[in-house]
Amino acid sequence: MILYNSASRKREEFVPHDPEHVSMYTCGPTVYHFAHIGNLRSYLMEDILDRYLRYSGYNLKRVMNITDVGHLTSDADEGEDKMLKGAKREHKTVMEIAKFYTDAFFSDCAKLNIRTPDVVEPATNCIDDYIKIITKLMDTGYAYLSGGNVYFDTSKLEKYYIFNDFNEEDLAVGVREGVEEDTNKRNKNDFVLWFTKSKFEDQALKWDSPWGVGYPGWHIECSGISMKHIGEYLDIHCGGIDNAFPHHTNEIAQSESYLGHKWCNYWMHVLHLNTNDGKMSKSKGEFLTVSLLEEKGYDPLSYRFFCLQSHYRKALVFTWENLDNAQLAYNKLIAKIAALKPGDGEIDEAAYSELKAKFTAALDNDINTSLAVTALYDVLKAKTNDATKLYAIDDFDKVLSLDLIKKADAKREELKKQAAAAASEFTVISEDGASVPEVEAKILERRDAKKAKNFALADQIRDDLKALGYEITDIPNGAKYKKI
Repeated sequence: MILYNSASRKREEFVPHDPEHVSMYTCGPTVYHFAHIGNLRSYLMEDILDRYLRYSGYNLKRVMNITDVGHLTSDADEGEDKMLKGAKREHKTVMEIAKFYTDAFFSDCAKLNIRTPDVVEPATNCIDDYIKIITKLMDTGYAYLSGGNVYFDTSKLEKYYIFNDFNEEDLAVGVREGVEEDTNKRNKNDFVLWFTKSKFEDQALKWDSPWGVGYPGWHIECSGISMKHIGEYLDIHCGGIDNAFPHHTNEIAQSESYLGHKWCNYWMHVLHLNTNDGKMSKSKGEFLTVSLLEEKGYDPLSYRFFCLQSHYRKALVFTWENLDNAQLAYNKLIAKIAALKPGDGEIDEAAYSELKAKFTAALDNDINTSLAVTALYDVLKAKTNDATKLYAIDDFDKVLSLDLIKKADAKREELKKQAAAAASEFTVISEDGASVPEVEAKILERRDAKKAKNFALADQIRDDLKALGYEITDIPNGAKYKKI
């Protein structure tokens, strides 16, 4: 398998640290609001990687954090804690906000067939782990106490910028949006490992520490949670491209300074889902959620299909027209699969192996889901029997997770019911083509009488129609009449 490694900016063969086990860490949500579909694109593509690693035979352990403290609105060290902001907005406690939006996040994931990671850990569960790491960083000179806060000293590093080639002047105070002066820092790139009450007097969640009552910075959470559940060596770290700097950059700095060796070998970043107005954001008022898609009549799996038609390292533009096209294509795909006949012959292993080779080649090529979907359509066009096609589709859907067989089965049953209803529909035909509504109404009354086993009434209606000059002849699922 070849993966693009954001850290080396190269495509590399994937070789796990332990051949028997693969470890994967996913930056989880900050649960102060609903996830928008741009956030969920990242989790969806990470889900494909997760499923494909398992499909390929790897023994995978995937860990994800839930950020319920310490994430400031700037994504760096400035602004208000996002959790506190959410609590104020809804007049609830931080923990009530965290519980509600964590549940909402996993509900959305379930609708999109995003599997829950093996370990999900709220940041507030691991305070002792962060303190342990920060203590060692202080002891080894990588961190310092200033103004009541503990900072990581980036001047101690040989290389700080991992995912980009910023020049020093690019981050000068006041030049780049989002950078504000913190007079407690020795260097402008230093970042907070532990905040004390000197940062926010009204911070809702606080813990005792060797440096005073306070709470952890956002960046230390992922390092602590990953090491707690995975250990010193991490194979793959995933997240949205907006996490690359400063979050992932800071994770590497603190983790490798603490461990004394390379921490993570492969970094996977998913590019933004954009609208015509630019990057999707929660700060723009109304934002797009899975629930909104459902309210507008879209199947959430149509959105999954929409995302799979593009590569994760390409920015994807969302419009309602694009989603309409994806839903139409998804429904047509289901209909084509439903037209296949289950049990039509034996599995053609040679044909299946050839089809699977195209599918795995696509995903081995840096998780190219667009080519994988093409390989799926190749199954439908293949010169083999329906049993083999259905077997291959079911197999591929272990990774794509579009509920293809389940929905095709449901579609097939729906078509059967429609056919049965059509076959049982009572038809009234005028032999000369001239419809007489009064006569047809009487014929329907006669039908109802026969259904009710009131044959005397049925005969009486027939005689009455004959007296009016109309002859009735029963036909399969109907009756015909003519003027006599």
